[in-house]
Amino acid sequence: MNVKKQINKEALVTIALYLIYFLWWYFWGYIDEGKDPSEYIYIFGLPRWFFYSCVVGLVFINILVWVAIKFFFKEIDLDEKERDKC
Repeated sequence: MNVKKQINKEALVTIALYLIYFLWWYFWGYIDEGKDPSEYIYIFGLPRWFFYSCVVGLVFINILVWVAIKFFFKEIDLDEKERDKC
């Protein structure tokens, strides 16, 4: 296994996950911008923007991270080069 290639792939997947989460949060966090709070839609007593950006977003990103770890990340022995030198 090419360790450098795997590390680069994992870094790109991690950056993609951060971008997905940020865009999700940003979209839902500002969906009700400019509205009077009395006009907000509430879900379980929370404003819609907060519920979807923070509650649903957290569950969503946790599922995506689990999928990424399960399918894209691999166990890497970083001491492999040290053993080869001995």
